[in-house]
Amino acid sequence: MVDAINDQNFDEETSNGVALIDFWATWCGPCKMQSPVIEQLSEERQDVNFYKMDVDQNQDTAKNLGIMAIPTLIIKKDGNIVDRITGYTPKEKLDQILDQYTD
Repeated sequence: MVDAINDQNFDEETSNGVALIDFWATWCGPCKMQSPVIEQLSEERQDVNFYKMDVDQNQDTAKNLGIMAIPTLIIKKDGNIVDRITGYTPKEKLDQILDQYTD
């Protein structure tokens, strides 16, 4: 399951374990392609927490992280950003990237 988060709970929700945050917007075509990939991975992987954040409704976090293009996927481990991926990413590649940060 992919949980929606916002500016207020971003730090708290993504502070433990491995978290993938999908920064997206309703008008973004590539975001609409990325969403089902994230949903599928969230069902297959119990070792990663999956979140999505609408950049139009949560501009502070996107601004603070310097997100200039979407979709942008941020991977955090124990609250620290360990990777950033911009643009559509296929499931297999994203799975390999996540493997680097999980035990």
